Amino acid sequence: MEWLLIVLVLVHASGLAAPLQPADGGAAAGVVAEPSPAPVGPSSSRLRAWGLNVAGVVGLLAGLYVALIFLLLVLEPRFIYCPSRQPQGDWTPPRGAQDCTIRTADGLELHGWWQPAHGAAPVLLWFHGNAGNVTYCAEMLGLLRGSGLSVLLVDYRGYGKSQGRPSEQGLYLDGKAAYRYLVEERGIEPGQIVSYGHSLGSAVALHVALERPVAALILESPLASARAMARRIMPWVPVWPFVRSRLDNVGRIEHLKVPLLVIHGDRDGTVPLEQGRAVFEAAPGPKRFFTVRGADHNDSYLVGGRVYFDELIGFCRQCTGRTHRD
Repeated sequence: MEWLLIVLVLVHASGLAAPLQPADGGAAAGVVAEPSPAPVGPSSSRLRAWGLNVAGVVGLLAGLYVALIFLLLVLEPRFIYCPSRQPQGDWTPPRGAQDCTIRTADGLELHGWWQPAHGAAPVLLWFHGNAGNVTYCAEMLGLLRGSGLSVLLVDYRGYGKSQGRPSEQGLYLDGKAAYRYLVEERGIEPGQIVSYGHSLGSAVALHVALERPVAALILESPLASARAMARRIMPWVPVWPFVRSRLDNVGRIEHLKVPLLVIHGDRDGTVPLEQGRAVFEAAPGPKRFFTVRGADHNDSYLVGGRVYFDELIGFCRQCTGRTHRD
């Protein structure tokens, strides 16, 4: 209740509260009181004081709302992007992986891990979520070793060892730079590439699939949009109309031209299952929705276990025409 006390103190200090009258209604000692005009009504002064108090509180709350919107506009990138910079994490590449450097169209250097498989294998172009860096994905990357998939896992600008600061348009440039690295420097055919994004990375993976030729798209725990997430986090304060970032998977996915797999845990406490469903429903076919029973936001691969990996790897092989392991 501290906030209520602060509001009342501010209202009284601003002079909006009704002035206190002597208890006996008389004048101070030695001062002749002037006759007061007859009151308009028995409760008119109280009503005026009440009205001033209400107006003061409303004005104060409106000011707080405007201040909250201003704070959101200034700090919005910090709410969306939560990078961990080097040295946070274990930077020794997992067994079978190697460091790689990717250059963006606007002159930045990004860091990633490239884990090749044997032969002309499907390639998973992996975009992680809004927090951490590639080292946070090392466990799943290790579990994909020997799966018959090659994997490129890249850190966005401002994450891990990558240069720059994150932004929505910057992440889209990073996604296209990672794609270009595969095609131009690794000699990967577009028909071998499956764009895969988790959480925030779903918007980057979708952008790549819309802008560049790929075999398929996998979205895990995808958000519907930045505004949908803002509304979920602060449902009691209507700030979502002022969120400038789009990350609009629902609005953009209708233009998808390749097969889609959506994976979502039914106990996701960060991006609810309903948002993943909304993305799936907005997409054209062919498409599949895979629910991981009992999984939260970051543990679908652990909770789902072999069934999860069979679904992900099988989808990649099917969409790239690599139906067996080389």
